[in-house]
Amino acid sequence: MKTGLSKKQKTTNVYFNEADSIVEVCTYNTALKNRLTEYAGKYPSECRLIDDDENGCLTFEVNKGRFGFKLTAPYSEERRKAASELAKKNTERLRRQA
Repeated sequence: MKTGLSKKQKTTNVYFNEADSIVEVCTYNTALKNRLTEYAGKYPSECRLIDDDENGCLTFEVNKGRFGFKLTAPYSEERRKAASELAKKNTERLRRQA
């Protein structure tokens, strides 16, 4: 969908406070919109669509206990090299099977 907005203007905003049990998520991100829409369909008591601005942004309310942020530490050079080697090894194995 063409919205007329630049990528920089297509933000994802997460609003919550310590008093309320709801997190509000406003996003243009297609993958996140799809995940939230699917989750809302499966668990309507935990998540619901509350607004569609018709310009590509959807807003959801999610129970605070169901929403989380995941921060991951950067890979060390050793771990990056090991992951690369494992991927190369498995790619060769998959090519032999084809």
